[in-house]
Amino acid sequence: MNTNTLSNNNLPDVQSSADPRNIAIEYVGVRGVELPITVASESGIQPTVAQIGMYVALPAEHKGTHMSRFLGLLKEHNRALCRETLVELMQDMLEALESNAGCIDFDFPFFVKKHAPVSKLECLMNYRVHYRVEHKNGKTFVTQTVTVPVTSLCPCSKEISLYGAHNQRSHVTIAARLKGDLSLERQIRYAEESASCELWSRLKRVDEKYVTEKAYENPKFVEDLVRDVAVALNSDKNIEAYRVQAENFESIHNHSAYAQITNGLE
Repeated sequence: MNTNTLSNNNLPDVQSSADPRNIAIEYVGVRGVELPITVASESGIQPTVAQIGMYVALPAEHKGTHMSRFLGLLKEHNRALCRETLVELMQDMLEALESNAGCIDFDFPFFVKKHAPVSKLECLMNYRVHYRVEHKNGKTFVTQTVTVPVTSLCPCSKEISLYGAHNQRSHVTIAARLKGDLSLERQIRYAEESASCELWSRLKRVDEKYVTEKAYENPKFVEDLVRDVAVALNSDKNIEAYRVQAENFESIHNHSAYAQITNGLE
């Protein structure tokens, strides 16, 4: 076969052909794409690696979408992820795929440089971040989600015990639909400031004493965690809707304690 004479102009475009079943598809696209990206943060631009999904609505009369265009868009969009650039990527995707609705997901680890509370030992803490951008009914929504590990100490255990109290690591997950710019670090701090104590990846003995005693002096039920986070989110003008979840991986039970508050988020 002489490939020198081949081009898109003389090859059939099967995806653009008509489909006789007359059934629209809500979302079609690619998922499981793993690529290096950069993310906007308070300290500058942070490189990371993301799992990506990109999807568009497909009208009933079209047989298929053009899958390769999704990857081309990712190659062209090399700016750091933030609310503004995510909205731009969505607009370009809808134009390139000739669709009026779509969804984009980015899931990646995010790192924050921290210093231990007493020794000031420097460390990096890792958090999980998920961006979801969705366009439907003429509107684009950006939801920024962080999962934050913290310490929680049981108020009941402290109250009824002669000494000590059981505590455990907890995960606080905050999904915030943005109407303005909210840094990932600020969103993470909402979770950490609502816990019995935040976590660090490196601690000296003096730091361990601090963490233990601070948690003991600041007991929180799983219900307290989500309510305190909700109070903080309610006062943030950059958030129009949210869901906050807390899961305590109980140290005295073989199950977790869980709580959730949703405000305006589907």
